[in-house]
Amino acid sequence: MTTHLEPVTFGERALRIEDVLALANRQAPTQLQNDAAYRQRIAKGAQFLDSLLDKEGVIYGVTTGYGDSCVVAVPLQHVEALPRHLYTFHGCGLGKLLDAQATRAVLAARLQSLCHGVSGVRVELLERLHAFLEHDVLPLIPEEGSVGASGDLTPLSYVAATLSGEREVMFRGERRQAADVHRELGWQPLVLRPKEALALMNGTAVMTGLACLAFARADYLLQLATRITALNVVALQGNPEHFDERLFAAKPHPGQMQVAAWLRKDLAIDAPTAPLHRLQDRYSLRCAPHVLGVLADSLNWLRSFIETELNSANDNPIIDAEEERVLHGGHFYGGHIAFAMDSLKTLVANVADLLDRQLALLVDVRYNHGLPSNLSGAPADRAMINHGFKAVQIGTSAWTAEALKNTMPASVFSRSTECHNQDKVSMGTIAARDAIRVLELTEQVAAATLLAANQGVWLRAQAEDARPLPPALAAMHEELAKDFPPVIEDRALEGELRLCLKRIAEQHWRLHA
Repeated sequence: MTTHLEPVTFGERALRIEDVLALANRQAPTQLQNDAAYRQRIAKGAQFLDSLLDKEGVIYGVTTGYGDSCVVAVPLQHVEALPRHLYTFHGCGLGKLLDAQATRAVLAARLQSLCHGVSGVRVELLERLHAFLEHDVLPLIPEEGSVGASGDLTPLSYVAATLSGEREVMFRGERRQAADVHRELGWQPLVLRPKEALALMNGTAVMTGLACLAFARADYLLQLATRITALNVVALQGNPEHFDERLFAAKPHPGQMQVAAWLRKDLAIDAPTAPLHRLQDRYSLRCAPHVLGVLADSLNWLRSFIETELNSANDNPIIDAEEERVLHGGHFYGGHIAFAMDSLKTLVANVADLLDRQLALLVDVRYNHGLPSNLSGAPADRAMINHGFKAVQIGTSAWTAEALKNTMPASVFSRSTECHNQDKVSMGTIAARDAIRVLELTEQVAAATLLAANQGVWLRAQAEDARPLPPALAAMHEELAKDFPPVIEDRALEGELRLCLKRIAEQHWRLHA
C-alpha cells in the first residue's frame, strides 16, 4: 500500500468522498476509533438486542422473517440460524464482479454506516470489517441483482458471507476461498449474531461506494474537458473573447464562471491576441462554459447527497440502545443516490457530446480553418494515402452515442418486488453502475479528443506565422509529446488511446483545481 494521506478513522468522525477514494486506491491507512466510551456505545446496541431476546420481544429480522415474512415468528431456538440463512439465500448475484477499487469503496461505506452505533452489531464485527480493508481481503461481489431497497441486499450478502468464512475473496492478487484466507491470517470466521447479517446487507453501501468513485472521476473529467477545450480554441483559431470575465458577470452561475476563468487562464486571455477570424465560434467552443458549467455547479449538491448517505445509518431497524427502542423505518432506500447518479450520468454525457462536436470540427476541412483533412500530418506526396484521425472520430461518435443512450434514468423504473413488500424501490445501484459506464465512455471520448487537439496544436505550430502557446497549454503540449508523438504517417492508435485512458484514471495531469 502506498501511503500519501493521514489515516482514515472510522467512528464518530464524518468521512468525505476523498477519504473513500484514498481507501479505494490504497493510498491511506485506516484505523477504527478505539476509545472506551465509543466501544461501549457500540456494544450497548448489541447488548440491548440480547436483552430483548431474553424477554422474547418481537424484532424485525431477529425474531421474525424478512420482508413480507415479517409476520412469521421465528422461535428462539432458530434465531441464531437466521443470519446465515439471510446471506445464503441472497447468494444469487450475477454479472461482472466489482473491481478491487469499487469493492474497497463498498467496504468503507458499509463500515462507516455501522460505526454510527445504531445497527445493533458487536464491536467485533466492526473490527473484522475494518481488518478486511486493512489487509485488503476483498469479497468477490457480483454487481447485478440489487433494486436499491431494501438496500443492496444481494451484493452485500457476499460481504456478510465472506466475513463468516464462506464464498470467495480476492487476496494478494489471487482468487481464494474465504475460509482459507481466514486460516492464513489466523482469524476465526465470524458467526453473525441476530441482526448482524441484516445490518450488513440492508443498506446502501454498494451504490454509495460507486457514487463516491463516480463523483471523483466526474470532478477530474470536468477539469480535463476544460483543458481540452482550451487546446481546441488554439487548434481551431477560436475567439478567446467568448470567455471574457465581463460577459460571465452578466449570467453569474458560479460553476459556469469558474470554467470560463479556467479557460481565460489556459488561454492567457489578457495577453495580446492574434487578429480574430470570426466574431462567433460554433457552440461547442463558444458555449463550452455553459455546458461544462452545469456539471461544475452540480458538484456541490452531488457531494452533499453522497456524503450525507455515506455518513448515515442506512439499515433497518435502527437500534436506539440509549432509549431502549427499536425503530422500524426505511433508511435502506437509496433514492438520494439514485437521483444523484441519474443526474450525474446526464451531466457527464453532455461532456461527451461537447467534446465529440469539437473533434468533428477538428477533422473537417470545412470547419477547421486550414488544418489538414482528418488532422493528418503527412507530407503532400503521401497525403492521399494517410487518414490521420478519421477512424478515431468515428469511434468517438460511437462512444458518445452509447453514453447518451445510457442516460435513461434508472430511478423511474421502480419494480414491485418481494411479494409486494418492497413495492417502491430506488434502483440506486443500477443508476450508479450506469453512471460509471457513462464515465468510462466519456473518458474514451476525452482521450480521443485530447490526442486530436494536441495534434491540431502541433499542426498549427508548423506554420511560419505560428504564435507561441500560452504557458499552461505549452506545458501540457510538451508533457503530452512524451507519450503521444505527432501522427505523421498513419499508425494504429489503440495503444496510445489506452495509455491516455490510464493517465486519465491516474489523474496524471495537474489541471485547474
